[in-house]
Amino acid sequence: MPSCYHANTLGEEFAIVPAVDVLDGRAVRLLRGDYDRVEVDAGDPLALVRQVAAASPPLIHVVALGAARDGGAPIDLARAVSAAAAPVPVQLGGGVRSVADAVALVDAGLARVIVGTAAFGEIPLRDFVDALGDRLVVSVDVAAGVVRTAGWLESSELTTEQALARCTDAGVRHVVCTAIDRDGARGGPDLELLREVRRAFEGTILAAGGIRNTADVDAVQALGINGVVVGRSWLDGTLEV
Repeated sequence: MPSCYHANTLGEEFAIVPAVDVLDGRAVRLLRGDYDRVEVDAGDPLALVRQVAAASPPLIHVVALGAARDGGAPIDLARAVSAAAAPVPVQLGGGVRSVADAVALVDAGLARVIVGTAAFGEIPLRDFVDALGDRLVVSVDVAAGVVRTAGWLESSELTTEQALARCTDAGVRHVVCTAIDRDGARGGPDLELLREVRRAFEGTILAAGGIRNTADVDAVQALGINGVVVGRSWLDGTLEV
């Protein structure tokens, strides 16, 4: 299997999508989303985006960690990473708390906007679908069977199945599902969670959390998942993108 594919973004082939997480202006990897556990400091995020874009992945996944926790659409970061990655498309999450935030991020150059906290709040999810269409990705971040929001610090009080049913009912086409307890821990993906997600959602699914090597990629692909988001593994050199 090739390290990544070069067809249209999240097309029919399996995708390996590199991730760049940004906190306080640095590219970092946290352990299980703990803001006090910076396991890797990879320096300038724009330099890292340029580095990985040179490999021509189908997509680059960027998360503004501070914005995810505190809110506030990271418009300047969106512009900067989109320019640094070009012509590779970027999907970015963190800080979206309204439809206007999401639209502003698209206007800043993003191919797709990831919405997590606001997707499971008071704003009808259908409003985001109507505004963004195929550019919307909903983030389903799971710990102990419950979807977490606000930088994984709060509970949505929705089970994985309930959250995905909400996505289906609203017409969401793409989700990224993170197994929080596996994120950055180098312990392998949560295959049982991914089986549940695949059964519950018919659209495009990216899996995140614990992907270490090609064996993990093969195991996820065998479940019918459309791709994986990888962070620690490509920084450590255990998985090529």
